[in-house]
Amino acid sequence: MSNIKLSVVDQSPAHETNSQTYGLQCTLELAKTADKLGYHRYWVAEHHATPSYSSPCPEIVMGQIAACTDRIKVGSGGIMLSHYSPYKVAEVFRTLEAFYPGRIDLGFGRAPGGAALPSRALAHPHQPVGPERYPELVEALVGFADNKIPDEHLFGGLQVTPSDSGSPELWTLGSAAGSIELAASYGVGFVLALFIGTHERPAEIISNYRRMFKPRPGSPMQTPQAMISSAVICADSKEEAEFLASSHTYWKVMAAQGVREGIRPPAECLDLFKKLSPAAQEEFTVTRNAMVTGTPEQCRTQLEEQAAFYDVDEIIVVAVTHEFEKRRQSYEKLAQAFDLNG
Repeated sequence: MSNIKLSVVDQSPAHETNSQTYGLQCTLELAKTADKLGYHRYWVAEHHATPSYSSPCPEIVMGQIAACTDRIKVGSGGIMLSHYSPYKVAEVFRTLEAFYPGRIDLGFGRAPGGAALPSRALAHPHQPVGPERYPELVEALVGFADNKIPDEHLFGGLQVTPSDSGSPELWTLGSAAGSIELAASYGVGFVLALFIGTHERPAEIISNYRRMFKPRPGSPMQTPQAMISSAVICADSKEEAEFLASSHTYWKVMAAQGVREGIRPPAECLDLFKKLSPAAQEEFTVTRNAMVTGTPEQCRTQLEEQAAFYDVDEIIVVAVTHEFEKRRQSYEKLAQAFDLNG
């Protein structure tokens, strides 16, 4: 049995017919599968006005997942904090923790989870919160989540309901080093999202986070906790895995050009690849090569190498395919390769 814990981050793709309702149903089915297979966590992403992804409200989906699974930890990957009141977010997650003690993770990040227009709509009638105020939101969220807002704070003495539930486990997400100081200073876990972008992420990002970590008094996280998140497609052959990965790869290339569309079938994506400019074709190749693709054994080797490089013992895996069953099979094959139930 591997000493690496595997977890799932689900972007709730709109599979096959691009039906977003079906995408949400697939999320519940995949969560039940992951629970039985022995995955450690199941996190739900947040996206707005994005045809390819179905979940704008991870906290609602989390409650559904926790209700239909037995032991897997359930979380957000992540709440896009700049859109919301930290007080309300803390109340939502402490309520989830009251129903499912010890199983709730609150993962949050600074990305908008969509384009400019939905960000403005989420803030209406006010203006979207700028990045300069993000540390203020994190400070408030941590205090409210723990129900220990400092007396000197603007909201000092304010109680969070339910006041007698536990604190959810707190994690922040980042695709580079930009969030490690906040994560370390507030004593929350850090997830390095390797599946976002293709830029270099040195191992020092994780080691620097650990070095700067300061535990919060009374927090269940008294030592630095870090994991990486990787895009993985596992199949019976390397060729099939790369073929299946073409759907998400083409979507990412188009999204980089400002085109947000549904998840296309892989054969169609490979046909459209031929019509891309040479620069876009190069971006397609680099993007696909940044994913972990291959047979179960090949994927396990690559993931173990990533875990060793970053010195982590948990990897949270994202898989996006056109067909739901291919995605479920990818997670099944990966679980078998790591002997999760062994």
